[in-house]
Amino acid sequence: MSGHEFHVHGAHDHAVEHAAEHGESKLGQYIAIFTAILASIGAIVSYQGGDAQNEAMLHKNEAVLLKTQASDQWNFYQSKSNKVHLMELASDMAPKEKQDYYKSKIEKYDTEKADIKKKAESLEVKSEEANKESDALMVPHHKLAQAMTLIQIAISLASITVLTRKKWLFAMAAVAALGGIILWAMVLV
Repeated sequence: MSGHEFHVHGAHDHAVEHAAEHGESKLGQYIAIFTAILASIGAIVSYQGGDAQNEAMLHKNEAVLLKTQASDQWNFYQSKSNKVHLMELASDMAPKEKQDYYKSKIEKYDTEKADIKKKAESLEVKSEEANKESDALMVPHHKLAQAMTLIQIAISLASITVLTRKKWLFAMAAVAALGGIILWAMVLV
């Protein structure tokens, strides 16, 4: 490109800039500062919300992987159980001198099954813990999303204030901004 930049302004952006540049009223300057501060806070809140959501997804993925590993262990356990049943059948049908061999195999598989069962149960516990951690991380994410929504509403109301010159809208914007900042602070504490 030749270095020319193309930038599109919304109607409220233009009105805020025009009022601030031409000194038509101090209200426009206050709103410009107000929206700039809220946009900065909103960027931080948005980042924190995305970070919380990503952390929750990582824990949820870990839970799924652990659950799959537990399922694999339970399948392995079932395989050993099938071998035990086959060895029991073989022991019942085998001549007396071969029965000890099959009984030793049954004992071996039963011991292996116990170890496999412990591992599968441990993986299920870890999976449940990862699920709980994921759920816990979603609580701040939801609060941050609500905070961001209120901040966006505040910016919109402030922008409309510039267009309409209705100061009560600016008061509502301040209330919405305060609500968003309070929700954000609740997550930080």
